[in-house]
Amino acid sequence: MNAISVNHIELYAPDAAAQAAELTDHYGFTPRGTQESPDHRSIVLDQGEIVVVVTEGRTAGHPATGYVERHGAGVGDIALRTGDAAAAYAHAVAAGARPVAPPRSQDGWVTARIGAFGDVLHTYVQPPAREDGRRLPGFGPWGSHAGAAGHLSAVDHFAVCLEAGRLAPTVRFYESLGFAAIFEERIAVGEQAMNSTAVQSASGGVTFTLIEPDPAATPGQIDEFLAHHQGPGVQHVAFATGDIVAAVGALGARGVSFLDPPAAYYQLLTSRLEPLAHTLPELRERGILADEDHDGQLYQIFTSSTHPRRTLFFEVIERLRAQTFGSGNVKALYEAVELERSGALSRP
Repeated sequence: MNAISVNHIELYAPDAAAQAAELTDHYGFTPRGTQESPDHRSIVLDQGEIVVVVTEGRTAGHPATGYVERHGAGVGDIALRTGDAAAAYAHAVAAGARPVAPPRSQDGWVTARIGAFGDVLHTYVQPPAREDGRRLPGFGPWGSHAGAAGHLSAVDHFAVCLEAGRLAPTVRFYESLGFAAIFEERIAVGEQAMNSTAVQSASGGVTFTLIEPDPAATPGQIDEFLAHHQGPGVQHVAFATGDIVAAVGALGARGVSFLDPPAAYYQLLTSRLEPLAHTLPELRERGILADEDHDGQLYQIFTSSTHPRRTLFFEVIERLRAQTFGSGNVKALYEAVELERSGALSRP
């Protein structure tokens, strides 16, 4: 199998211009081009190595139209860059993946598409043999590969909510594509519980945190996502940063609202670890979570959802040598979201 990485994220939205404006105004993305056709409108934006395509369907036959009708705006396609799209597609279909679009060549690019989970797709993207400044098919070049300078640098991982009983089969699906399970955790908060497994590509370039609710427990936020989203899908996208304190300050100044961790979080934090990259007051002031694995530390924060159904939000994460996920922050996220659901105020 060829090494894969995230080529771009495609967001399906009822209004591409409005969704692109939110990414531009609040998150610091730079618009790079627009693609118009009778059945859709797409706007491409970037920041660092992150490329986001926002697509609005204009006809009933376009996949974005049906997706938005069922789920509202959300991640419809996680495109994977590979050196051989046809081979990746053939391997995936042979392993049981749902074929959506066979390999096709256009203007030097080769693409192919499979079903992933729920209505989310994976498009394999093979770039032209000769680099010419383009970063995805259908759009012209916009300079060097590195996008506009900003506080967000790359896609760290995707968090995916699955229906109860679908975690193990989905892990096996990604293992058949060459991924490996790198982290497992069961989280219980009060009478609610969920199970999660993180799977990562062999290159380390693509990571999915897969989450299912425990049907024997009281329904909670994962069940709520599945009900409001009308099925499985991407709960949040995590963007990497080199300095989370600076990033949160800049994003907050742009109007991004973040979830508050529980009040006792920082009182207990130093009993778990001693933050190395930032001071405790800096973390507390901005509501940043800290955790660690066997290799190092990581710092995370989660935005309040602006989605009408409250089914999509973002994460900002800084890694200090940490390769996976710690044991404390998933529970802290769960508790923070529960606070928001119960009416607690978000961090301004």
